[in-house]
Order: sequence, then C-alpha cells, then structure tokens
Amino acid sequence: MSYVLNTLIVVLTVAGMEAFAWFAHKYIMHGWGWAWHRSHHEPHDSPERSGWFEKNDLYAVVFAGVAIALIALGTAGWYPLQWIGAGMTAYGFLYFLAHDGLVHQRWPFRYVPRRGYLKRLYQAHRMHHAVNGKDGCVSFGFLIAPPVSTLKRQLRDLHGGALKRQDDR
Repeated sequence: MSYVLNTLIVVLTVAGMEAFAWFAHKYIMHGWGWAWHRSHHEPHDSPERSGWFEKNDLYAVVFAGVAIALIALGTAGWYPLQWIGAGMTAYGFLYFLAHDGLVHQRWPFRYVPRRGYLKRLYQAHRMHHAVNGKDGCVSFGFLIAPPVSTLKRQLRDLHGGALKRQDDR
C-alpha cells in the first residue's frame, strides 16, 4: 500500500509543480525575479547569455536545492517529504527535456516537432518569447500549453495587433 501512496505523492507533486511553475514564471520570473530571468529572454549572442549557462539557470539550482533538502528531510524521518522531493526532481527532469532540450535546443542536436502535443508545447513557448522584455508575454506554463489560436488571440489583445517577427530567442 505504501508503494501506491508514495507513487501518488510523486505524481501529484509533478502536477502541482506545473501549477507552481506557472505562478513562479508569471509573477516571480517576470516580476521581482526578472534580474535572473532576463538572460533567458536575451538573444543567444548577448553578454547575458555568454557560454553554456545563463543567469536564469540559477532558478534550477534553487529548486534542485529545495528538492534535495526535502529528500534529505524525508529520509531522516519526515515522511512524505522525500516523495515530494522526488516529484520535484521528476518535474525538473521533464522541464529539462521539454524546455531546455526541445524548445531551446540546448542539446548538441536539433529536433523541431511537426505535430501533436510536442509541437503545441514548442509553439506555445516560442510565442512566450515573441515579446521583448518581461511584460505582455503569454503562456507561462512549461508542460501544459494552451492552444496556439488562444495564445495568438491573447498576444493580439495585449499588443493591439500582430507582433513583428523577432530573432531567435
């Protein structure tokens, strides 16, 4: 029975992390935490993004630290914190695959999805980057993406018409 409960805690944590990530992305990263996140919205050749890492990667370090602390507390007897930490770690891995790998292609190979869920995820996050700066962006989730038509409408409504095409971000 504990195996089922622990698995359920991990799965619920992964789902909860998407809700938390949406909130953190919209209100922290595009709010008071913009100093770190700005690097993620800069062109690839800008000083903010020199080298393999960008300042925005500090968010992953912070969240990984929280997950490690939860796992440590859980294994020290504070059940079910280790399984919450495991769910955070699983979410971080999915984020790494979908966001850093698929969308921003920080892998040594490129793959652009042509259909289905991955294409929608890819397009939604590209639309998030269609705006210069922190204001007026759409699509703040990482693993759940609204329909592209909805995002296009939101961008038109926020910016009074279609956006001009920008360089790769």
